[in-house]
Amino acid sequence: MATLDGFPASFYGEPGVLGILANGISAFIVLLQNFNTAHTGKAPVGVENILAGVHLILIGGLSQLVAGLLSFRKYDHLSATSFIGYAALWGSYGATRIYFGALDDTPSAAMNNLSTDIISNTSSNATTEIPVCYLCLSVSESAIAGLVPYILLSFLLAFCSATVNYIMPFVFGAITATLVFEAVALVASDWARVVSGVLELLILICAIYGSAALLVKGLTQRLVLKGFGTPLFNVLLLGTTNSTNAQSIGQEKKKNTKYAEPMALGFFCDTIASFIFAFYSFGYMKSFGLGSAWVSIIIAAQLLSSYYALLRQDCYYTTKFGLHATYWLIKTWDEFVLSALVVEDVRVASGREAMVGDWFFVAAGLVLCVGSLNTDVLELIHNMLFVLLTVATIPQIPLHGYYIFFGIACSLFTAVSLYGTFTRLINTIAEKSLIPVGPQPISTDQLKTALSCNRTKEGDQELPQTDRASDALFYLSNGVAALSALHTSLSNTNPAFLHLTVPWVLIAGAIIQAYVSRLQVMEGGRFGSVISSIYVVVWATWTWFRFAGDLLQFSTDATYAFTAGAIAFLVINFFLILIAAYRNLVLLCLTVVMEVVLVCFLLSTLQRLPYQLEICHIHENFPSSVKQDSAPELPCPVANSRVTSGLMKIAKLLEEGGVCGVPTDTVYALAASCKNPQAIEKIYNIKDRPAEKPICICISNVEQLVAAKPPFSPLLWEFMRNVYPGGISCIVSKGDWLFRLGVGPAYDRVGTKESIMIRVPDHTVTGHLCDITGPLAITSANPSGEPDSTHHTMVINRLGHKIQGVLCDGDSNEVVASTVVNCLKIDEGIITIVREGCVPAVKVRQIFDRVKSTMV
Repeated sequence: MATLDGFPASFYGEPGVLGILANGISAFIVLLQNFNTAHTGKAPVGVENILAGVHLILIGGLSQLVAGLLSFRKYDHLSATSFIGYAALWGSYGATRIYFGALDDTPSAAMNNLSTDIISNTSSNATTEIPVCYLCLSVSESAIAGLVPYILLSFLLAFCSATVNYIMPFVFGAITATLVFEAVALVASDWARVVSGVLELLILICAIYGSAALLVKGLTQRLVLKGFGTPLFNVLLLGTTNSTNAQSIGQEKKKNTKYAEPMALGFFCDTIASFIFAFYSFGYMKSFGLGSAWVSIIIAAQLLSSYYALLRQDCYYTTKFGLHATYWLIKTWDEFVLSALVVEDVRVASGREAMVGDWFFVAAGLVLCVGSLNTDVLELIHNMLFVLLTVATIPQIPLHGYYIFFGIACSLFTAVSLYGTFTRLINTIAEKSLIPVGPQPISTDQLKTALSCNRTKEGDQELPQTDRASDALFYLSNGVAALSALHTSLSNTNPAFLHLTVPWVLIAGAIIQAYVSRLQVMEGGRFGSVISSIYVVVWATWTWFRFAGDLLQFSTDATYAFTAGAIAFLVINFFLILIAAYRNLVLLCLTVVMEVVLVCFLLSTLQRLPYQLEICHIHENFPSSVKQDSAPELPCPVANSRVTSGLMKIAKLLEEGGVCGVPTDTVYALAASCKNPQAIEKIYNIKDRPAEKPICICISNVEQLVAAKPPFSPLLWEFMRNVYPGGISCIVSKGDWLFRLGVGPAYDRVGTKESIMIRVPDHTVTGHLCDITGPLAITSANPSGEPDSTHHTMVINRLGHKIQGVLCDGDSNEVVASTVVNCLKIDEGIITIVREGCVPAVKVRQIFDRVKSTMV
């Protein structure tokens, strides 16, 4: 059985060799890319970036993480915090490189191309709308938001390391300067990369020398090479010991010298997470795609600080950092879902209002405030600001004020966390309270008296201790998961609510509780982690069925497959109740309540739940996820694309002058019949689309064009036959042939005066619709400037109240619109990619080159 006893610190080697060398090699990898970019003028793209990112994660991240873990066991406060902090930095930077590589774009180009939603065509022919992959927005801004707090913390680590030796200050100082110029390089020119490369070379040189010095020291047990053992200045010069604070610092029951103190690392992680959220809340980042990777990685480090607090038998910091990690991780993936997947503002607002999980964090933060009353003022202020954070994220706050309030709270929390990192590092290095943290608000005896006022006093004997250091986090994770599962009756049909609830229940109930289960194994209780391990499975299954079930479109019959599992959970939980009765009353109450919850789960699998006690119900397996009996509640008529009557219904609406949402081979589009020019004008009002932006036409096949006899050159005809039907749109010259095509009255309302864009989707439904109605005027089905609609529910939720119908076809085949090619100068051998969409520009040019070669 695992115990808290470990090897003495002297049994461990010199983990600093691995940590410093990992920093040097990671810097060398980035150095090679920076110098190559400066020399060739071409930034790394694609696989080159991905491979660099993987190496950074393996070497700078995982290898340095091992060094940090060993440093904790060696009772080395500074190295433990530094190496794990830098492991998170290189891991995050590696994830950023992989992100850039996946985009197949340079960092600067990604920032320029992806941070804007609209781009104007430089030619005089048209101004077109760029398709936006919402996950790809603000990639460079997200990287900068992550680098800036690491710059501040790296400077603190360099300063603190100067009190220990004079090798690490040079390494950490060079890393600090490197991060500055890496951030500048994301928005500036090659000169910043050159400076960064020089500094990375300095890191490599210092790292090689430092690791060699430590390695020789470890082998010979003597300081052969200079650099370690002699600080640049004495830490005691930073201040004088305060007796009151010293008493506060040393008030642990038993000082555990087998493991370094993890408090600085916990504050370090809070600084990074809150800083990134502050940037996001103030609008600097338009999407939380890459930001979620940075925060998730640093939160993994915060869980390690909670873990080592447990090894030091410190229940307070185990709970505090575990709770903070839970909060940041949930908010991270909540915002990821919100910014990347859910874009309907009205649905988001109503979905958020139905959520009540944040209130549990408010209550838990207040409990931490009470628990910190016998520590120091800094700890109390930090916990009070955490309460402010949780209050700022209460979903009942209107969205317009929500992010401003949250951004201010994050800024304050960042400042205090940064100061906390500095004070905990210096004071633990000196083992004295040199940097002021404030006196102890109330004594431990006073707090005990206040909290045990109802405890009977029989011979002044204390009750036997049955709780473990991880138990508080166990109760908190289950509380967050349970409260997050609550809902109002209005939320069960809101897809935004379903999306947003998944991370709340899954992270708190399954992921964090799996971590708690590991802690309980370490503590070696009689029943170990039996209860927490089983509840991990319960919450994971619950999330899969009750919340993700609608998104996975479980059929009614498929829900019965969960019935057997629910019965098994009921039986298992009965035995857990018996175990809890042996432990304590609170655990007994929790397991009994869970038994009632599992009864509800069983009834819901049988679709016999008598009351709306939970979050959602499973829709029937109808491909459009729109049930026929709920149609009257929808803002507009809907039709199933898989039945002929549905297609005829939408065709009739279009013939009558309506505007309808229709599927295409890329994303959903708004369509109007060219026989009704006034319907085309409606599209501009529905989308708030600028009048100067032209609208294209959609036909079912190239033969319709042939029948209209446009004066196209053989090269253009051959090019069209190679790209139609498909995700490529061609801009061609206007002419009288459009009247023969059937555009007729809409001639002046589609395209520009000289040109028009033609779409021939590779989509059976759209093709049949065009055969019925004739040419359609189409544009993407989204409010102007917002991401494209990739599911019919997005069209209904965003524009349903403005349009006359939606043809429901489920998920779209692509997440971006078509690629637009300007063919006006094709006879001169020139085509221009106006907008790169689902078909890469390289492939378009390959097709054109092949067509040209066959025409020669």
